Amino acid sequence: MRKLIVLTFISLDGVMQAPGGPEEDTSGGFKYGGWTVPFFDEVSGNVMKEQMNHPFDLLLGRKTYDIFAGYWPQHIGDDPISQGLNTAKKYVASKTLTNPQWQNTEVLQGDVATAIKKIKEQDGPELQVHGSGNLIQTLLKNDLVDELWLKIFPITLGKGKRLFGEGVIPVAFKLKKSQTTPTGVIFASYERDGEVKTGSFD
Repeated sequence: MRKLIVLTFISLDGVMQAPGGPEEDTSGGFKYGGWTVPFFDEVSGNVMKEQMNHPFDLLLGRKTYDIFAGYWPQHIGDDPISQGLNTAKKYVASKTLTNPQWQNTEVLQGDVATAIKKIKEQDGPELQVHGSGNLIQTLLKNDLVDELWLKIFPITLGKGKRLFGEGVIPVAFKLKKSQTTPTGVIFASYERDGEVKTGSFD
């Protein structure tokens, strides 16, 4: 069984929209695109390289796929991030993408959750999900997420697309690893850990 890992930049109030640039995603009138940039430092870069310095396949929504496909094929370098993204198998959840230009891309057919369950049952490397806010809601709703690798930034944004939206169901996670950068970014990796347990302090 392949692990499905969600890698997400997230604000303290749960927003994940447009972390990388002003024009990345302005839907809903969002005007804070690029909110992660002031906090990035060498430590953040090194942690991200470590997270992507091993074999993985990509699972992306259409908007994130278009952003990645419009940038990374023209920026192939020796670093683990560009190498990993360009060489990975890409699975895209889209009903309108018919002729993908980025090498090694497959458009998922039929029901997305069913297609992803079948992919997880195959042999292969872990499946990494970057961005793809709408797709993540489907993954959470269908309990398909095995791990969350969160980059938590010391900022609140007030509005925008949130990581934990209407698709969330009650499940438990446990912390595997965490690290804090000099600018206050928390890298925290969580893995699925059974069902939600309740109790009382009485």
